Amino acid sequence: MRFAIVRFPGTWSDRDTYHVLHDILGQEAEILWHRETDLARFDAVVLPGGFSYGDYLRCGAIARFSPIMEAVTAFAEAGKPVIGICNGFQVLCESHLLPGALVRNASLQFRCEWVYLRREGGPSPWVDAIPQGAVLRIPISHGEGNYYADPETLDRLEAAGRVVFRYCDAAGNVTPEANPNGSARNIAGIINERGNVLGMMPHPERAGEPLVGGDDGNRIWESVIRSALAAVS
Repeated sequence: MRFAIVRFPGTWSDRDTYHVLHDILGQEAEILWHRETDLARFDAVVLPGGFSYGDYLRCGAIARFSPIMEAVTAFAEAGKPVIGICNGFQVLCESHLLPGALVRNASLQFRCEWVYLRREGGPSPWVDAIPQGAVLRIPISHGEGNYYADPETLDRLEAAGRVVFRYCDAAGNVTPEANPNGSARNIAGIINERGNVLGMMPHPERAGEPLVGGDDGNRIWESVIRSALAAVS
């Protein structure tokens, strides 16, 4: 696959993402400056983590006006796979490609630690290869990762199977203690109605090799790669 990795001023996870996709998984990948406007040559788009524009307003609020975001929106509306990780998730919410918002962690502390996620919800190329109920160990690194939406929106997400990752313990139990940031209903990742857009706070690109503590993050990348292969076979 050909992955576009978007770099905004303040992005810092683009190189980690490139390393995993290109050096470990053997995919084509390119880091694009946020002023680019052409995504025609790519099969998937990644909005990686960081502090776009220094997070001087709401996280992602300035990045959503970058020139490339018009192309990202069109890419997503065409049904092509888009993933937003951490700050990228915040940008997707600010761009209204996903509902809700990411607010300050309930602890009011920056949290950088390994967490467990349970795979749930409906179909998406990003998670279709991961069995229902599977538990992934992936790190977080954020100060504003507390997912918030009004109760009606949360109910719609749940009913439509759009919550695909939820914070849990190592055994897969969803508990308040397993929630690192106070996210509503332990939500760690959601998809859009079509399933092609995924937003998640944990960092799969930081879980790409046993050397760094684990490679469960590769299951997300491998899922979208399998989906692309199935589409052309």
